[in-house]
Amino acid sequence: MNGPGGYFGCNLDALVDCLRGRFGYTAPGTLLWRDAATARAHLSRRLTPHGRTYDLFAETLQILAEGGMRVVLE
Repeated sequence: MNGPGGYFGCNLDALVDCLRGRFGYTAPGTLLWRDAATARAHLSRRLTPHGRTYDLFAETLQILAEGGMRVVLE
């Protein structure tokens, strides 16, 4: 992750690459997620290509935690 306005990727695999790659971000770090309630409302009920629901918000938080990122939800 390359800070404000930096590249985070366009999907979860790209986010994992940003967190685990050898460029930009190095653990530990803190991410301030503003308007988290709005993000949760819109990302918690996503559909897979097969029509199953999944919680993209929770999955993103898990990936960030596994990458050594502390997330502060506002």
